[in-house]
Amino acid sequence: MNRATLNLWVGFFVLLGFVAFLMLAFKVGNLSLDGSGGTYEVVAHFDNIGQLKERAPVRSAGVLVGRVHSVRFDTLHYNAEVQMALDSQYHFPVDSSASVLTSGILGEQYVGLDAGGDDKMLKNGDEIKLTQGAMVLERLIGQFLFNKAQDGGADKTSNDKGAP
Repeated sequence: MNRATLNLWVGFFVLLGFVAFLMLAFKVGNLSLDGSGGTYEVVAHFDNIGQLKERAPVRSAGVLVGRVHSVRFDTLHYNAEVQMALDSQYHFPVDSSASVLTSGILGEQYVGLDAGGDDKMLKNGDEIKLTQGAMVLERLIGQFLFNKAQDGGADKTSNDKGAP
């Protein structure tokens, strides 16, 4: 094999490796190369979204059905407004519910959709009324410790009252 052919093959494999690396970077960054504009947007308000970010997955029954388009603070209701772009091939009833969930114990956060039973379907610009915010680990631990402190204090005072 002559030198020019060898250089051509090496260049081809370097280019192939670069394309594979680029695709991996897009996959890890939750970005996509396809510009298929087949989505419709819905809005949901949450009391607490935890660490939910733009481009986070929106899943229903474990299937990716969309992405979080934007997250902003709603100064009218004093809560988080999450705008989601759902794939137009998936339609959800208007009484569906949305929850902020976590993949695993400390994984990434995503929006989980649970389908309702209404005959009318969500359309572009609609709002999901039934929402459940994120569970914040620090808040749960604080509530647990507070309840334990109250239980310990209640046991101590009940023992004092029953003593002769």
